[in-house]
Amino acid sequence: MAPTVPLAVLALVALVAPGLGVAPGCDYPAHRWCSSRDIAVACQVESRCPSLPHPAAAPVQLSLYYESLCPACREFLVLELFPTWLLLPEEMLNITLVPYGNAEERNVSGKLDFMCQHGPEECLGNMIEACLMHEAKNFSTYFPVIFCMESGSSVTKNLEACLQIYAPELDRGRIAACVQGDTGVALMHHNAQLTEALDPPHQYVPWITVNGKHTDELQAQAQASLLGLVCHLYQGEKPEACGGSKTPKIPSGCRR
Repeated sequence: MAPTVPLAVLALVALVAPGLGVAPGCDYPAHRWCSSRDIAVACQVESRCPSLPHPAAAPVQLSLYYESLCPACREFLVLELFPTWLLLPEEMLNITLVPYGNAEERNVSGKLDFMCQHGPEECLGNMIEACLMHEAKNFSTYFPVIFCMESGSSVTKNLEACLQIYAPELDRGRIAACVQGDTGVALMHHNAQLTEALDPPHQYVPWITVNGKHTDELQAQAQASLLGLVCHLYQGEKPEACGGSKTPKIPSGCRR
């Protein structure tokens, strides 16, 4: 007995290929046209197949321009950014961290030097975190370590303990060599370039861009409830974590 062809497919055949059935470049029988997205595309009927799964939505792109000892930066990273990252699937949020902030880059006798808003200790913290990212490569490896450093009593003295807890496989010696050598300086120069290229120019930190854009409204929403903002902007299927989010007081930033 021949298989029954659904009425919807018969209607599709009539609309797309009147008379008989094969769309140009389509080598599949009509009853299979909506069986997969690849076949629907090949048969030029994608828009007429409502049951096809939608392509995965693009992740929300968030970049945080910050400095390691700025209280408002630490508060945002620890209380908003890290918990949001933990709650959401990785395909939903892509985070870029740029530790530099309101620092200034100088050329002293042919060598690059940096002055930071909260002093040399902050420059050291910025470089440690930049070198940690460079050595770890994987965001899910280095972000918990940075969270641990920023949430502790001393950012620059917490590295060893935080590595033991979150990333014991990382080589502490390589991170130290990066901080003390040319690689660390090159990483900070790169972060200086990224920060200086911001449009509009940053006026304070934390400075947050969402999908490549910065506005006062996006900044306020991100600091008040980053989870709620990302859930609102994401175009794909929302996870259970998007059912609600708190709205804490917005902290003031570290102005230049």
